[in-house]
Amino acid sequence: MILSSVIIVLGEVLEVAILISLFLALIFRFKISYAWLIESLIIGCMGAIFYASYFDTVSQWFDGFGQEVVNASIQLGIYICLVLFNTLIYISRHDQLITKYLQWIMALSIILAITREGAEIFLYISGFYSSELLMMPVITGSILGGSIGLSLGILIYYTFTNMADRTSLYIGYSLLLFVSAGMILQAVRLLIQIDWLPAQEIIWDVSDWLTESSVTGRLLYTLMGYEATPTLIEIQFYIAAILGVLLATGFSQYFISKKSSGH
Repeated sequence: MILSSVIIVLGEVLEVAILISLFLALIFRFKISYAWLIESLIIGCMGAIFYASYFDTVSQWFDGFGQEVVNASIQLGIYICLVLFNTLIYISRHDQLITKYLQWIMALSIILAITREGAEIFLYISGFYSSELLMMPVITGSILGGSIGLSLGILIYYTFTNMADRTSLYIGYSLLLFVSAGMILQAVRLLIQIDWLPAQEIIWDVSDWLTESSVTGRLLYTLMGYEATPTLIEIQFYIAAILGVLLATGFSQYFISKKSSGH
């Protein structure tokens, strides 16, 4: 039970930890304030408690598919924030007002991520309240999983901030690109589960080699939306999500070049 709790909570914490560490590492290079982070963490935790408290009510929405629809909407919201982040991060060097917008976008991303993942952790742990025998192993495993997730986030942050500027920007951007696509992929899977999107035949199956439930699988799931048995529609949405971020980045670079040539 301890190991299961470690893996489950690690997967939930890791998504938030990686998102925060990538944000902080990237804005470190652009000299943007971290002041928004504490408020985001507080509001996110409040959102998680609120969501978990009304989970049964939310689950009844949309003919009993409220949980899947709300979670998919949160994932889509985070993806949109990441697209906007990639659009504005380079422009922020040339416009202080854009920097303010950028902080709001990062804050909203973190709030949404903590609300979803925090609610999942709260619900998981609360499911064992009635069992004194299992409660302590679950709490112990949850603390260990959370600590490992936070440690990995801190490690990512300090790894990037100690790299050369250009290298850290390229690698950080690449990771954020795959994290963004992973958000869309998670949303697509939820919508397939409730038949809002069509279920299709599996393109390949590597579950015998690496399952999503393993520690490595959970890490890859968080980093890039790893799926051992993807379908065609999932691959299509994944590619479309990557193209969306690339187009957003291309737009920002075009804007900067036009503004520079205008001067």
